[in-house]
Amino acid sequence: MRKVYNRWLIAVMGTLAHLSIGTVYAWSYFQNPISDHYRWSHSTTAWTFSLAIFVLGLTAAWGGRHLQRIGPRKMALTGSLLYAAGYIIAYFAFTSGSLFLLYLGFGLIGGMGLGLVYVTPVDTVSAWFPDRQGLVTGMVVMGFGLGAFVMSKGIAPLLMRLFSNDIAATFLVIGLIFMVLLPFFSFFLQSKEKPETQSQPHLRILPILLGGQYRLIWFMFLFNIVAGMIFLSFQSPLLQDLLRLNGLTDKALLESRGATLIAISALFNGLGRFFWGAVSDRFGRVSTFRLLFAIQIVVFILLIFCKNPIVFAAGVCIVLLCYGGGFGVLPSLIRERYADRMASVYGLTLTAWGVGGIIGPQLVAMMKDHFPENAAVFSYFIALILLISGLLSAFRLRKSAEIV
Repeated sequence: MRKVYNRWLIAVMGTLAHLSIGTVYAWSYFQNPISDHYRWSHSTTAWTFSLAIFVLGLTAAWGGRHLQRIGPRKMALTGSLLYAAGYIIAYFAFTSGSLFLLYLGFGLIGGMGLGLVYVTPVDTVSAWFPDRQGLVTGMVVMGFGLGAFVMSKGIAPLLMRLFSNDIAATFLVIGLIFMVLLPFFSFFLQSKEKPETQSQPHLRILPILLGGQYRLIWFMFLFNIVAGMIFLSFQSPLLQDLLRLNGLTDKALLESRGATLIAISALFNGLGRFFWGAVSDRFGRVSTFRLLFAIQIVVFILLIFCKNPIVFAAGVCIVLLCYGGGFGVLPSLIRERYADRMASVYGLTLTAWGVGGIIGPQLVAMMKDHFPENAAVFSYFIALILLISGLLSAFRLRKSAEIV
């Protein structure tokens, strides 16, 4: 007789696993200190975060294809150890001043861990809650969005003060913390079905990927990602630039304001996943995506002309509310259309996250390195064009599920 599992316990532990790896979204907290201390350009430093997100997308695609064969517990445990190892290797990168080691550790190895841990709870919890798709998958990915809050207002400031702003020591301790916590959360992730009864995840994937409707979903997700990544990677530096224009010059106060925005916007990012996931249960996945794009278009138009730090901060929060919404709606959209191929198709769709993780941060980094006075405005214009393209794609996407 098969053991009966508590599905809400699985959902909670999946959420906590996402909360842990979501700390990667606090990268902008470290962006300026790392760049200043090691005298690396903004673009060079930002490649660490971009590489981690890019590898996340590729690894999630692989993980989705092999999740049922390996099992959620083993996959999440492997990812947990890799993500923690990424922080620990970053310690050695900082102590030796090795940019290559930082890319290898935090970017490549840590990114692989991110992908394996990310895809596992989403698919696993989705299978346990066929009756509450948007609500529960939104809750799980909400944890990822809230990770930046925990890191930027809790773990990172505490450790930086404890170690007298020693970035290397801070990363080492973070890695050791996750080496303990993440495997514990992973232990509770359990498939609903027996391995022998699961569907054939490798069958009929190529026709889906070549379908016009799927391509619209992939690009919609990509455009939403790029808009959010502009702020996830550089919201603190961009806010500090505006504050300097308004007369604030104290470095400690500037960094504190930046950290506060990261924390507040992380709440919006996290809650957006839960809120928009629930909204999509009521009004439909496609209609919700259309609304997400429309709201962000209005916000970016305002930000192009905005020089007020408060208005900027409000705009960041709204954009990240919608950014998180994309993650909250996507799992249900994929499951509705591709049913028994959920893990494979969802994992492959996350490659858009990986691509957006390069485009968004590198876009702002390039602007700050080459056009520092107009970096924000130029970035917003490009994001606006992509969001309009996303809205047009959303109107071309049929509301009814595909038959595949």
